[in-house]
Amino acid sequence: MNNESFLSISSVSLFVSFTLLLLAIIPLGLAVKSKGGLITKIGMVIAYLAFILQISYFLLRWMAVGHAPVSNMYEFMTFFGIMLHGAFLVIHFIYKQTMIGLFSIPITLLIIGYGSAFSNEASPLLPSLQSNWLAIHVITVAASSAILSIAFVMGLMYLLRTIDVHQRSVQSICLEAVFYSLMIVCGFVVSSISFNLFYTPVTMQINNIEEAAQTVTYTMPPIIVNELAEIKDTGGIWEIPNTIDARKLTTILWSFIAGTIIYILVRLGTRKSIIQLVKPFTQKANPLLLDEIAYRAILIGFPLFSLGGLFFAMIWAQIAWGRYWGWDPKEVWALITWLFYAALLHLRLSKGWEGGRTAWLSIIGFGLIVFNQVFVNLVIAGLHSYA
Repeated sequence: MNNESFLSISSVSLFVSFTLLLLAIIPLGLAVKSKGGLITKIGMVIAYLAFILQISYFLLRWMAVGHAPVSNMYEFMTFFGIMLHGAFLVIHFIYKQTMIGLFSIPITLLIIGYGSAFSNEASPLLPSLQSNWLAIHVITVAASSAILSIAFVMGLMYLLRTIDVHQRSVQSICLEAVFYSLMIVCGFVVSSISFNLFYTPVTMQINNIEEAAQTVTYTMPPIIVNELAEIKDTGGIWEIPNTIDARKLTTILWSFIAGTIIYILVRLGTRKSIIQLVKPFTQKANPLLLDEIAYRAILIGFPLFSLGGLFFAMIWAQIAWGRYWGWDPKEVWALITWLFYAALLHLRLSKGWEGGRTAWLSIIGFGLIVFNQVFVNLVIAGLHSYA
């Protein structure tokens, strides 16, 4: 088979695995509500089949492109989602907690769905990416981020299990805000697919960061533009400095708009908050066990992130750009993320910050990971903007 065949089969494998994960939610949800062992086994068999297909996608795409498929946003976010699902399967094997899948699988679907909104075309690597250290660095970062994301899932479940979601409090409002943020990701996927189907792209000339004219194509209706090179009348569109990628920022704004609409429709349709809808699925959860899993996930994920996000990244930076550290936005936020999890472990070990405090810190840590992988990559101009 040729490379095109491998790419085609890998795409089909990923799509089928995505569908299987959607289907797996049904028996896993029923298993939480019942005591039937058979329905649990059905759900887990589907989950394992989905993971096998995900690994098939990864290996087939690697064979097709000739390098580890982690060099752009589509490939990285897809691999991130695969690693998160794999982490759930490992945890289920150890702890036999089926209900974790009800929360981890939707997050996995959101991550893979987010990645699928980007181009999946196989293109040659840029010179700075042609290094084995790229694969080592990115794969380690994705794996560590996935393990740390398990702590986020455990934190959500812990707080849903222990907080009175029917009482309006600071904690319940903040927890609802977390689920609203997940709706924003849904909004990105929905808006990207919708505009790809029904919107005709618009091309305009702008001044890029080097003050040179550059042609930019908007795949979504432009809300924000950079300084225009030819047209001085923006027609009411907000114009911003060229240090920010206005096209990508427009994408984020449309994600907020679509996600907010989805959130409002869910609230109006159910007459309940999101946390009230999902809390019943955590009633059988043991808070102490959830806290233990979150802590162990951080103990594993943090040193792995230290290797991939800092040590391996510095080696690759030296090879690609001739320096170990350059205060690029991506590097700065990787350091901030590392310092945050270091502080989390310090507070837990020395100050006894367990339970709810660890849960909230795990959620904030996941927010830092998402901010670094999404917002910094897409909006802030830097050496990692190729992604």
